[in-house]
Amino acid sequence: MMDMSPAGKDGQSPISSKKTSKKPKYSKFSQQELPAWKPILTPGWVIAAFTVIGIIFIPVGLASLFSSERVEEAVFRYDDTCLPSSDAGNPVAYIKNDATNKTCTHKWIVEHKMQAPIFIYYQLDNYFQNHRRYVKSRSDKQLWDKNSGWETKNCYPEDKTKENEPIVPCGLIAWSLFNDTYKFSMKNKELTVNKKNIAWKSDKGSKFGHDVYPKNFQGGGLIGGAKLDESIPLSDQEDLIVWMRTAALPTFRKLYGKIESDLEANDEIDILIENNYNTYEFGGKKRLVLSTTTWIGGKNPFIGMAYLFVGGISLLCAIGFILLYVIKPRPLGDPSYLSWNRNPGILK
Repeated sequence: MMDMSPAGKDGQSPISSKKTSKKPKYSKFSQQELPAWKPILTPGWVIAAFTVIGIIFIPVGLASLFSSERVEEAVFRYDDTCLPSSDAGNPVAYIKNDATNKTCTHKWIVEHKMQAPIFIYYQLDNYFQNHRRYVKSRSDKQLWDKNSGWETKNCYPEDKTKENEPIVPCGLIAWSLFNDTYKFSMKNKELTVNKKNIAWKSDKGSKFGHDVYPKNFQGGGLIGGAKLDESIPLSDQEDLIVWMRTAALPTFRKLYGKIESDLEANDEIDILIENNYNTYEFGGKKRLVLSTTTWIGGKNPFIGMAYLFVGGISLLCAIGFILLYVIKPRPLGDPSYLSWNRNPGILK
């Protein structure tokens, strides 16, 4: 018996061909026919755009630059000055020897008045906190939930003690916690360093538990940096919280505390430094930074210079286009001949 069903091209029926078709349903969205603004970049529009950018960016850049210049900042490198001359040949042995005295003093004369709060930072150079294995060496569940103390799978080798007990907080980030300390005094009177509210509120409230306490910390085979008070919950250990927010670049600053009293010009400050943190083994450098802030933050001239650069280039482009348009003008095309003006709603 002869098959009388209609067949399409290549022997396929129209019905099956319709089912396998990949052609989308027609809509103005799929065919890019939605109403749109199609600006014509005439010389007037281009010149006006560059001029507006220049007029906006240059004042913002000047304000940012002047604000950055008003920041008072003092930076002291101390990993070399705190190293005794007798141990200069072998600094690694010196820093690892618990019997050696690691305190040193530095006298600082304030050059310009510094208004409170004065932020204290420690700066580390050649320290790669962004190393993949280092960044992953932590347990966020363990930091937040007291019942997740055994969540240590990413923390090796600082995951458990020799007795197979979990370390809280585990991982290389917490293990390498910065442990240098600073004390400031003026006229034999100690300046109070406030170490409260130095961490992000979001970190304290949502990443570190109020009922999670350190346990077996620095109890592994290797002793790293600072130790933690096991009677204080992790949410209140702000030095740890600041350190656990890893830096993206090998040179970084982290907040140590705040001096909440003004320092006048020519005040003589005695700084007592405990040089405990081992940066000698990998060629790192340590600096102490004291800085005020303005509405733009700390000293950062790059933002102002970037705004000035973009604004200046924009004004130069505007002037160049004006001269080109005046000296050597050229006729403009008639926009009515554009396809979307001759056939609105149809894309050709």
